[in-house]
Amino acid sequence: MNWRFYLPTNARKKIILRKESLTNSTEPSASEMWKSRGLKKNTNLNYREKLTLMDRDLKNISLARQADLLGISRSSFYYEPIVDPEDIGIMNAIDEIFTECPFYGHRRIREDLRTDYQIRIGKKRTISLMKEMGLEAIYPKRKWHLSDPDNDTRKYPYLLSGLPIIGVNQVWGTDITYVKLLKGFAYLVALIDWFSRYVVSWELSETLEIEFCLNNLKQALNIGTPEIHNSDQGSHFTSQQYIDILNNQEKIKISMDGRGRCMDNIFTERLWRTVKYENIYLNEYRNFNEANQGLAEYFKFYNEKRKHQSLNYRTPAQIYFAK
Repeated sequence: MNWRFYLPTNARKKIILRKESLTNSTEPSASEMWKSRGLKKNTNLNYREKLTLMDRDLKNISLARQADLLGISRSSFYYEPIVDPEDIGIMNAIDEIFTECPFYGHRRIREDLRTDYQIRIGKKRTISLMKEMGLEAIYPKRKWHLSDPDNDTRKYPYLLSGLPIIGVNQVWGTDITYVKLLKGFAYLVALIDWFSRYVVSWELSETLEIEFCLNNLKQALNIGTPEIHNSDQGSHFTSQQYIDILNNQEKIKISMDGRGRCMDNIFTERLWRTVKYENIYLNEYRNFNEANQGLAEYFKFYNEKRKHQSLNYRTPAQIYFAK
């Protein structure tokens, strides 16, 4: 006998009405949405929004297939950061030191931790935490973190030495930086127009998966196209996925900083210093969502209201969109 027979009359009516509403609905089901072609190519969602589309309850589409359709790593769906409060406190101190002195290596940072923050840790732990944060000093040395180039990828020369910056969309610079949270951390990538200081696009991520850099670049190219794209030699920016997006834009020349020379990308380094001192350090964001919302408000202020002395007290947006 059908199990519905044992349900109260009102319950049976609700089930019938619900079935009819679903049958007559014009809205695509989750399964139909996933079966649609071109989802990965056509979606404008950012990395975090794509993660929310992952559904372990879809029986006919595996998580691996969902991740492939969305263009994200399946492992990121299961990722839950393990937060050690002591490590977070040390990393936040390291971030403050490095933001003030980006030429410091692990030895000087370790000394400042000891003298200024009363934090005593060993060399290996200092290096390990800096690696987790993606930090390096500006002088050339053996590299071991996210700015490590992939040996199988092509390296491009630095094209900006002695080049006068005379117009909008002449040069864009990009980089990744660490963002401290009250109970964890995140990573921020941005593309800035060197002439106007306009932040063309930015994105926050909980992991160093490459997708947030790819999404940020695609979003920026919907706004404009630079003559030169400059970055460090980090694995994100030397990856074939990233290079292919740039090469699909025939007019873009690719420039990369000299090894260990973050000051070759000086305007992006100045942007990080400004963002951290004017926003991140002052707000002490509790979590990712709060930081994402706060940074969205700040970058709108930075682009549209914050007047720059170097721009004759005009805003980046006034310069960029006057092109």
